[in-house]
Amino acid sequence: MPNPDFFPPQSYSQEDVQEILYLAISRQGDKGEITRQQLLEIADDLAIEVKDLEAAEKDWQESKMLSYKRQEFDRFRREELKHKTVRYLIINSFFLTINLISAGTISWAIYIFLLMGLPLSLSAWKTFQNQGIAYEEAFKRWKIKEEMKESFTNLWTQVKKFLQF
Repeated sequence: MPNPDFFPPQSYSQEDVQEILYLAISRQGDKGEITRQQLLEIADDLAIEVKDLEAAEKDWQESKMLSYKRQEFDRFRREELKHKTVRYLIINSFFLTINLISAGTISWAIYIFLLMGLPLSLSAWKTFQNQGIAYEEAFKRWKIKEEMKESFTNLWTQVKKFLQF
């Protein structure tokens, strides 16, 4: 039942329409997903041409895939940092133990600890820095490397299939 105290404006900006529709759709809760046919009908009701909707869908898919790749890249960087940290701890534990056994105190091992800690701390800072030019360049390099890996894997799979026949 409409609220008698609510007087909606006669026109809305495009941003307002997007926000209102987003809120209305999210209020529906768990009513299920919208089918592509329903999406086409909604677009038709809003006088959105099919080619514009398809272009928007393509942009949305590319954006979603890029977001997924960035999350994968961030996971890769965190795993790489974890490996570096474990290596740092193992090496420094070894030197610390040798220093304690030979001198009975921590003397020269502290210098190794500090010298090796600097690159590790810089690596940690770089890992959690996920904005900026350096991040984008590292992401592009990683993405190209992953695409090359995938291409070679696909090529190898095809060669193996060909050789089996």
